[in-house]
Amino acid sequence: MNSPGNHTTHKQRLAILLSGRGSNMVALVKAVHHGVLQDVAEVAVVFSNKPDAPGLETARALGCPTDSLSSQGRKRADFDAAVVDILNSYQPDYVVLAGYMRILSPTFIRAFAGRILNIHPADTHQHQGLHAYEWAFEHRLPETKITVHLVDEGLDTGPVLAQEPVDLRGADTLAEVERRGLAVEHQLYATTLARLLRGELPDLPAEAALTTPHTPPTSVASLPADN
Repeated sequence: MNSPGNHTTHKQRLAILLSGRGSNMVALVKAVHHGVLQDVAEVAVVFSNKPDAPGLETARALGCPTDSLSSQGRKRADFDAAVVDILNSYQPDYVVLAGYMRILSPTFIRAFAGRILNIHPADTHQHQGLHAYEWAFEHRLPETKITVHLVDEGLDTGPVLAQEPVDLRGADTLAEVERRGLAVEHQLYATTLARLLRGELPDLPAEAALTTPHTPPTSVASLPADN
């Protein structure tokens, strides 16, 4: 496995995790097939904690291997340990969260420390957790920021890899806010991942994305609006 920022000549294997329709997954897969990720990445598996997630069918239609394990009724730590085993069987270099509606336990985060990416539809210094587009709309923000970051054990506290502003002026409905935001998400996620895999981002030690001070020992990975 390669640590973040280390340049590599072979294609890095991605495990893309989703719980819903997975529009960010689609954007990433398209970037792997014929976009900015074409020469640096391949999709090892698209995984869901919901076997009936629409994103799985979409992934299969795009030619991606898929796997799933229902999280319903399972203890979080036990479920995550099982997911780690499943993902490891596909030998991923990076785990990429794309609307994965799960609280990530330390068991999961430490198994892939420094190699879990997430996209958050806000500036993580201003808003953490759920409902970021609703927050921007309710506060009538003229601009928000999409953030790509590594996942640690805090709530959207992991090292920021990239941010891109979203102009919200004239966005009179929540649907319009989400439309504008998702358009940026789909472009920024693939571009940032490509830069990471090409070694174009500053080196980040794995420990930096393991845990942070002043945060609870478990956290919610931020949840994009592409469920």
